[in-house]
Amino acid sequence: MIKSIAMQRPATSLPFDANLRARIADRLSSIEARRVSPDAAMRRAAVAFVIVGDDAGEACFVLTRRASGLRRHSGQWAIPGGRSDEGETPPDTARRELREEVGLDVPAGDVLGRLDDYATRSGYVISPVVCWGPPRPELALDRTEVARAHLVPLGRLLAPDLAATTAIPESDRPVLSVGLLGGRIFAPTAAVIYQAREWLLMDRATRVSHFEQPVFAWK
Repeated sequence: MIKSIAMQRPATSLPFDANLRARIADRLSSIEARRVSPDAAMRRAAVAFVIVGDDAGEACFVLTRRASGLRRHSGQWAIPGGRSDEGETPPDTARRELREEVGLDVPAGDVLGRLDDYATRSGYVISPVVCWGPPRPELALDRTEVARAHLVPLGRLLAPDLAATTAIPESDRPVLSVGLLGGRIFAPTAAVIYQAREWLLMDRATRVSHFEQPVFAWK
């Protein structure tokens, strides 16, 4: 059974402007993100939760659908990102993957902060990096990795029906999902989106490491 996570505000429109950038940067600086040190069996990865403006001047974030031909996690919803190269910091990885996957080149000065690391069942420690992107970006997708990309309004994350949890027999941890784009998106992507909503829009230091992934994402 899917259990909704109670929300306190309706969906709303958030303008892509300097005030929003300052507000998000301030909130990120006021909460200490938790770091996870990977063991020998785990690898480092980073994703870019990048905030951009759409044609109407509304603040959005970039969400992708992974290409169907990928060996792992094909067809799943994802925040742009991937495995870290030797010597890269999480912001370095996030910015590189953002450029490679969707053609967005974000300067280092537009990295606003980080969310909590999230350890996945598939053997990665993911570091979400919050970035400030351009208004009306022209995305150039790497079709070997990305089937399509969407600009999702940040205001949609305030919808009362956004987040839900599901119990599964394989784990005593609740599986987190968020309802976007006509379907449900599951952790780990849902964990990044949900925590971004809590930290950046609700000003709540909500943690997400206890949320489970669906079994199909364990490999």
